[in-house]
Amino acid sequence: MMTAREAPAGEEWRGKVGKLSAEELDAFLAKGNVARLACLDETGWPYVVPTWYTWADGGFYIVPRARSKWAKFMANDGRVAISIDSNEAPYIKFQTQGEAAVIEEPNVGGKWVEIANEMSVRYLGENGPKYLVPTLNEPRWLFFVTPKSMTSWQGTDWAKRYKHSEWGA
Repeated sequence: MMTAREAPAGEEWRGKVGKLSAEELDAFLAKGNVARLACLDETGWPYVVPTWYTWADGGFYIVPRARSKWAKFMANDGRVAISIDSNEAPYIKFQTQGEAAVIEEPNVGGKWVEIANEMSVRYLGENGPKYLVPTLNEPRWLFFVTPKSMTSWQGTDWAKRYKHSEWGA
């Protein structure tokens, strides 16, 4: 298994380079980065949507609005992919393919409320409840995405496998 390496002296701007450790990944996924979730629409085409998430219990909780097209797509076909990255160098990138399972169909007052409250505070800070509370009467789904594969990368450099010199060319 590849581990991350420190950037050489004079190149600290690159950051730590390589795969995130389990602890680094947990810390990154606990931040308020928006995820891009890809699912398959009713015709089998990819459908990508930005979404909030909560990383817990070894997977991702997702709370779509009742009328979200993409929630129906996930309910019909649970195969999804998630991509999350940081906005500043040295960049962190994460992607996973997984299986989305319906935990709750659209409802008011379900388990999703506690998760959505945590999300609102993480993404919007102290104003999160001001956003969430006025909409608690609106039904929402609750999904859990179980990762089947996960890939992470940090730092500003290329992995050896992408360099032509590693191919003997």
